[in-house]
Formats: sequence, structure tokens, C-alpha cells
Amino acid sequence: MIDVVTSPATIGIIGGGQLGRMLTQSAKSMGYRVGILEPTPNSPAGQVADFQITAPYNDQAALKQLADASDVLTYEFENVDLAALETVRSETRIPQGTAILAITRDRIKEKTFLKTHGVPVTPFAAVNRAAELAQAVATIGLPSILKTTTGGYDGHGQQDINTPDDFPAARELLTHGPCILEKRQQFDHEVSVMMTRDGRDQVRVFPIVENRHQHHVLHLTLAPAPNISPVLAKKIDDLATKISLGLDLRGVLGVELFIEGDNVVANELAPRPHNSGHYSIEACNFSQFDAHILSICGLPIPPITLKQPAVMRNLLGDDLTIAKQKWPQHPEWHMHDYGKAEIRPGRKMGHLTVTDDRNVLDILKQMEAAW
Repeated sequence: MIDVVTSPATIGIIGGGQLGRMLTQSAKSMGYRVGILEPTPNSPAGQVADFQITAPYNDQAALKQLADASDVLTYEFENVDLAALETVRSETRIPQGTAILAITRDRIKEKTFLKTHGVPVTPFAAVNRAAELAQAVATIGLPSILKTTTGGYDGHGQQDINTPDDFPAARELLTHGPCILEKRQQFDHEVSVMMTRDGRDQVRVFPIVENRHQHHVLHLTLAPAPNISPVLAKKIDDLATKISLGLDLRGVLGVELFIEGDNVVANELAPRPHNSGHYSIEACNFSQFDAHILSICGLPIPPITLKQPAVMRNLLGDDLTIAKQKWPQHPEWHMHDYGKAEIRPGRKMGHLTVTDDRNVLDILKQMEAAW
């Protein structure tokens, strides 16, 4: 149980991107005030918040200013400066704490946590310097993937190793810091699930969704994931509950999973709202952003239900411009523009979601035909 914080209290969010924007919109709908710490002026979250402190995330004076102005402090990404966050723990409530960040921001710690708690993971080995690479490959085998221990996202900070010819590129990646070598996992589908724990310590698990990627970036999310058997759904739900309790979860957590037959392997954790959970804004009784705010404020959350099947499509770069041109002909589209100042190739500019009572694969066909 944690302290209950009701509106019009102030929620401080470290980070001003699209996740912070949607968290802010959810909090504002419940009557909370919201402040943002973000180095980019007029950030996506700052545009809809009550105030923005424009400063680097590790600026301790700015972080203290946000903490002093906030009844609850949270974050929209995991690479928060832990030392800076620790300095303001006496200033305000930080329900998520810092332990979950320390685990999920480091791939070795994350995989070790999952393995220790009985959650299946792909074989892995720490590789701290280039001299250790050959032995790690001999242990893990090929094909495998070398990833930076911290800081990687959307395919950045990783190198496929299919043959010894890939060793030079892998050694180059190791010049940037310690890495983890993971056996490349065979799978039929990649799925994910969001979870939360409310103020009464009830774990709530969102629907299981299927994710489809292009160039290592999430392209589509299908909710619910097709072809998930009741046995597999129960297995995933049990893993989600086990992870939530093991992390003493507050807020929301996303877990990416590989599915092969009825076998489940955990890939990565995200201790905040996740791109694959955006569908929940229109498709669920409570969105992942609602759940995050309710959880960190110690409030109850009912079981999460899917009101309608849904497909979410990311809008990267010029996709946003194309979508806006097509939007007037598609009233079924729920359009989300993140308010970013500059369109860049591959940059997440927005997303659109379509909900319907039909089968999710039929919704996908309609969406693809419209595009």
C-alpha cells in the first residue's frame, strides 16, 4: 500500500517526449496539475502540461525545483540519472523508486533478475571488453546479438553476429562500453503485455498484443494478439504477475516476449508506458497512461478489459504528413500527433489506432488498404 494522492495535486514528470505528453493528458483529465523537466523547449509534454522546467535531466537544481513543486515524481524513460533522482527522494514521493530503474536500464541486471525469478530468457553472457568476445561466442553460439548493456533502443546499440566475419563490427561496438551477448531467439511471434499494480496492491494485466517491426522499430500492434491459446495466455499472465511482484511495481511496466508454440521467452522490460500499449487509449476501459497515473497516486484500478479489437500503427517521419492527408477520408482513424517541432526520417511523430468489433486481422487489412 502507498499514500493516496488525489487531484488537484501536482505530478512531476522527468522527460517531455510523447510518453510524457500522453501521461500528462491522462493526468489532466483526472484534475491533476503536471510539471515537466525536459531540456527541449516547448516539448511535446510541455505543450500540454501546466509548466515545464527547461534543463538537462541531470541538472540537480532543476530536478530539485521540480521535486519541490510536485506531490509525486515519475519518469517517462529509464535512462534517468539515478544519482540525481536519489538526491530528491526526501523532497517528494517517488513511488516507483530507483531499484526498478537500476535493474531495467542494465540488460545484464535485467536478464539476471528475470532468470532468478523463474522467467525464461534466451542464453546470455556479459562481454565487458573485446578480448572476451570469442569466449562468449563459443559459450552462447551463433547466430547471436551483441547489445550495449545500457542506452540502446529501437535497434541502436546492437550488432548481429552471424559468422566470424561480424567480429570486427562487434569489437567496434565494444569500444562504446560493456555489452551483453544474447543467443538469437527463434520465435513465431513477438508479443508484449503491459501490467500495473494499484494502490491496493492488486496486479492488473493488460491484453496480450502482437508486435510487428520494420527496421528494428515497432510498426504495428495488434490487440488482441491472434492465435494465443488459453494455456499460453495463462502462462503470460502468471509471468506478468511474477515480474510485477518481484519488482515491487508501481506505475506501469511493459514486457516484450518471444512466442514459439506454447513456449514463452522474455526479451526486455520497460518500466514506463510502452509504444506497444498506445492502442489502450481507445481500446481499453483504462489506458496504460491512466493506469500509470492511478498506480503512482495509490488509487484502485479495476481489471483491465479490451472494449474492442484494435490495430495501432506508428507514424515515423513523413508518415505523419501522409496520414494527415488521408485522415479526412478515414473517420475510423484515431489520430495522435505528438507535436514534435521537426520531422526526421525514422522519428516517432505520432500514431493512429483503429478499433472495431471485427477480427483484428480484418482491421489490419482495412488499415493497410487505406494506406
